[in-house]
Amino acid sequence: MFYRDGVFWGMHLIWWAIWFVLLGWIFFAPSSSSYDEIEDDDPLTSLKRRFAKGEITKSEYEESKKLLKSDG
Repeated sequence: MFYRDGVFWGMHLIWWAIWFVLLGWIFFAPSSSSYDEIEDDDPLTSLKRRFAKGEITKSEYEESKKLLKSDG
């Protein structure tokens, strides 16, 4: 069962290392999105974020804001 030349123990240690790396990757890898980003996904927040980034002008922001508030 246990080889004296070390072949069995060498492969055994390699498999343990593979399992540790795999489990470490599963539990400690950063996720792509957080709960806060998913929760704040309403249209008004997205509009504010786009305005803050400079993707839309102030007039576009005001028009879209009026439109969103009139629908709700």
